[in-house]
Amino acid sequence: MKFSEKNLFERITIAATGIWAAFFEEKNFRIQLVCAAIVAVAMVLLRLDRIEASILLLTMFSVLALELINSQIERFLDIIQPELHAKVKRIKDFSAGAVLISVVGSVIIGVIILLPHLLAL
Repeated sequence: MKFSEKNLFERITIAATGIWAAFFEEKNFRIQLVCAAIVAVAMVLLRLDRIEASILLLTMFSVLALELINSQIERFLDIIQPELHAKVKRIKDFSAGAVLISVVGSVIIGVIILLPHLLAL
């Protein structure tokens, strides 16, 4: 059966399997998921408005998605070039840099949104 012939439930199951595998195999993904959960709890407790919550959710999911893409790139490169190679290292560094930029941006956005609410308590 070709992928295009699979139904929506099968496609979602495949995607969920990838997320599940990342949770158990990728330490950074677990750390980022825990941070996202903490922020989600803070969003509920602080009763953020829809715009603030939407911005935080968008940044959290962006970081998680980029981490999955980073892991995918690293694993693919490990298959096609198992030995250490300067060009492969550079590609991995770029990929990790993209995740770092998204994490830093998310932290800044989180502070901008959450800090005033926390200080008001």
